[in-house]
Amino acid sequence: MTARHDTAAPPAKEGGAAPARPPADVAPEVDKRRRDRLSRRWQRDLRWSPYAFVSPFFLLFLAFGLFPLIYTGWASLHSVELTAPNDMEWVGLRNYTRLFDDEFFWNAAQNTLTIGIISTVPQLLMAMGLAHILNYKLRASTFYRVAMLAPYATSIAAASLVFVLLFGRDYGMINWALNAVGIDNIDWQNDKWPSQFAVSTIVIWRWTGYNTLIYLAAMQAIPQDLYESAALDGASRWRQFIHVTLPSLRPTILFTVVVSTIGATQLFGEPLLFDPNKGASGGPEHEFQTLGLYLYEQGWVNLHLGRASAIAWTMFLILIVIGVINYVISRRLRASS
Repeated sequence: MTARHDTAAPPAKEGGAAPARPPADVAPEVDKRRRDRLSRRWQRDLRWSPYAFVSPFFLLFLAFGLFPLIYTGWASLHSVELTAPNDMEWVGLRNYTRLFDDEFFWNAAQNTLTIGIISTVPQLLMAMGLAHILNYKLRASTFYRVAMLAPYATSIAAASLVFVLLFGRDYGMINWALNAVGIDNIDWQNDKWPSQFAVSTIVIWRWTGYNTLIYLAAMQAIPQDLYESAALDGASRWRQFIHVTLPSLRPTILFTVVVSTIGATQLFGEPLLFDPNKGASGGPEHEFQTLGLYLYEQGWVNLHLGRASAIAWTMFLILIVIGVINYVISRRLRASS
């Protein structure tokens, strides 16, 4: 029987063996530091990732929104030509004060107001009526709703050129229909009120369907219990519309009025393409020249960049006033409700 001789393992050579495992009390401390580091990273991600997601919008807004606005305001205080935008001469508020004595500016402002009224009021009334009809259960209702958006999706240039053909003085379909009932030809592109009415029809055709869907969405959000209670009280559909639908749509109506007013203030494409000379004068005698056209004429036709900037900021201030009025009325409506 042989004897067993247990010998200790030889010491590991330098660099040839695995490092010794950390003691048991060190491993929880390492795991705790790792968890704390991951927790801090997760908290930073949770805090800053929303800003990273929305940052592209703000970068684009700074580049193409805020900077042009500030630069336009600075240019409005100078005498500067589009041919030499870096040669600025400080004039203070002279570009603004000149607008008060400019008959073409006031003519453009008056045309903008009248075209805005002629286009906005019928447009919203028609949109309200169409939305009320579509609110009932109809066959192929989806088709009608899509058809309402077709004019809005149509190009402004294409729609305006079609209306130019319709309102042609000698061969237009509108004058042909008027001749059939004994009315002489109307010069839609050169007379003041006919031209403004024709431009307004383009705006009405393009935006009625858009406002119709807004009203329809608001009508479908009205609780049906209100209509059922009104029907039990003997209210007809007309009285339900007056006493239930319209009060519930007051915020939506205010929104569409403000948006349509802003759009009318910025009206540009329709009158530009309706002009027979395809210029920015809005007709031979400025019959339907809007503020947007007058701004374009001063800046890109007459090359007066400083004066055009003053017109742009004047329009911006008008829109701010409209926004403040909207805010005041909205607060009163919420308080009354």
